Amino acid sequence: MARKISKRYKARLSEVQREKLYTLDEAVQSLKKIKNAKYDETVALNIQLGIKPDQSDQMVRGTVSLPNGSGKDIRVICFCKGEEAKAAQSAGANLVGGEELVQKVQEGWFEFDAVVAHPDMMREVSKLGRVLGPRGLMPTPKTGTVTPDVGRAVRELKAGRVEFKNDKTAGLHVICGKLSFSESALKENIQAAIKAIRDAKPASSRGDYLRKISVAPTQGPGIALSVAAL
Repeated sequence: MARKISKRYKARLSEVQREKLYTLDEAVQSLKKIKNAKYDETVALNIQLGIKPDQSDQMVRGTVSLPNGSGKDIRVICFCKGEEAKAAQSAGANLVGGEELVQKVQEGWFEFDAVVAHPDMMREVSKLGRVLGPRGLMPTPKTGTVTPDVGRAVRELKAGRVEFKNDKTAGLHVICGKLSFSESALKENIQAAIKAIRDAKPASSRGDYLRKISVAPTQGPGIALSVAAL
């Protein structure tokens, strides 16, 4: 059964030239012309990468600190103890704990958006791999979420640091802000995200790395960007 397309989506679709490759300035201008829904929609980049996702040495994963924030209230939990726990709390972590927090998550509590862990806690946190991994929430040194400086990691996440990771189809999705952001703020965030993804290119990747890029609001069609113009 075909998915029903809403009137709002159809209206937005009619405003996008489907065959055109937009410059970043043109794309952001088009985004800002969109009439807001009943909530402030998230703007995200959708990228098709020229990698072989079944090869472990071609995985693309990293973080980017959006210069103007993500526009989201990120709920961060932190697995740590002692002085590190105080640092995480001062940095704004929503919940801090050790073994008791591990157990809480094991029992099915998932009211958080990001996870930070001190290296000393990873033996316990590793027990959560089966539940955090599929949700893309498992902390790792590669993204800076397993670190002795938990306070800094929490602050960066709360301020707008977002993670990105390719999926099994070589697609990659990363949020870049909200429709309510100014044109300059959206442009700066998108540029920062694309640079971070470019910098994360695997050494073994050959050929075109950034094959297709589009930017879209939560309830709208993707606006295709000209990769050559970026």
